[in-house]
Amino acid sequence: MKNSKNKIWFVLPLIPLAFTACKKDHSDTPVDQMGKTTITIENVLNSKPLVESGTFQGSGSPALILPGQSTTITFYAAKGEALTFATMYGASNDLFFAPENPGILVYDQGGEPIEGDVSARIKLWDNGTRINQNPGTGVIHPGTTENKNVTEVTGTDAEGNTYLSAAKLIKASLKYNGNSQFTLTLQNTSGGTTNETPLSPGVWAVSYIAGGNLLNPSPLFMKGKPSANGLTDIAEAGNNASLHNYISSITGIFTPLSPILVVVYNGIEDPLYKIGEKDRNQGLKELAQQGNAAILAASLKAKSGIKAVYILPAPTTTVLLPKIGEQAGGQVSQELTVTKGDRVAVATMYGFSNDWFFATGSDGIDPMKKGDVSTSIALYNNGTAVDQFPGAGLTQFNLAGTPLSESNPISAVPNPNPFTTLPEISGIVKVSLN
Repeated sequence: MKNSKNKIWFVLPLIPLAFTACKKDHSDTPVDQMGKTTITIENVLNSKPLVESGTFQGSGSPALILPGQSTTITFYAAKGEALTFATMYGASNDLFFAPENPGILVYDQGGEPIEGDVSARIKLWDNGTRINQNPGTGVIHPGTTENKNVTEVTGTDAEGNTYLSAAKLIKASLKYNGNSQFTLTLQNTSGGTTNETPLSPGVWAVSYIAGGNLLNPSPLFMKGKPSANGLTDIAEAGNNASLHNYISSITGIFTPLSPILVVVYNGIEDPLYKIGEKDRNQGLKELAQQGNAAILAASLKAKSGIKAVYILPAPTTTVLLPKIGEQAGGQVSQELTVTKGDRVAVATMYGFSNDWFFATGSDGIDPMKKGDVSTSIALYNNGTAVDQFPGAGLTQFNLAGTPLSESNPISAVPNPNPFTTLPEISGIVKVSLN
């Protein structure tokens, strides 16, 4: 929510994570034939706190969910992440149904997916913008204005009108589809009760989790605070457009970069990998799955043609965090001693993935250039772990999971990919030589 968004903060564990970007290099100006240059890598991703969001509605016209009808929400989630949603109690002035924040947790403490009836997580809320009339078909919309905070309705509202519990009016059933994907079915069970009501089209969202904390634990509303960001349109009129626009604006990509591996080499092919070949079992897998560059660095130091190897952690955080609100993303720099003919390889993990990594291409970077050399970077799939939705996978190492092994050749990650559409690489990592 706008009134809480800039207060969100978290602490990531000191584990390696990653990503990298591309910008056109406009300078071919050489430095001395032998000398020094400084490489700088920055995480310039304008991060978003929500990994997924969307809308739901009934199948008719108007798209209400009438008593006896149901609708579904399909989404991905990692352990600790939760699904939240909001839909109007149609036969009211400004009441809405939603889970209590942070939403419906979909894994138990042991990391096992939760299935079955989760109706008890749903609550009835008063938006605080209209005086409540006796609920039912006689309610006059929009009603009389008031200016109160969002409050939970438990049995009776502020005007003394009575309500059954939300769990008796909506049945919520959770099904695990595999590979960190779930489907929530919402069924309107209010028919024949004293609180019979249609449900409006609604919105839903899933927040990223990092360092054990949700980046936005209350994206739709906050108990005890004024309604905001378009929730009033749902609560008063069942119109989900404004709130959907808002949550869409804060949905997207979040990923840190792991400590950056930088290698200076000469007279050999790319020392890290080759597209179409499988992982060489020399440490790239550990970098791609865990952000751990130490094994690969040690292996490289023993190879002919390798002139220097560096692992560059960000000060204080170790990982290079993306931009968060007004806070700039992390960056690292390293002075390099280079000779004409040298090449520079760079690699780092897409932290919230199973085994994706960013790296220079087969020809590396020419260190005799100056300026932005990010066009040398691309995103690759290491082929050693089963892929899941980035930032919402149960077996992603940096989300407290254990990767599921597979054995495929290294390949470029397509964009869009089967899970999501990533920003341009140039909007994530900048690499420059000065």
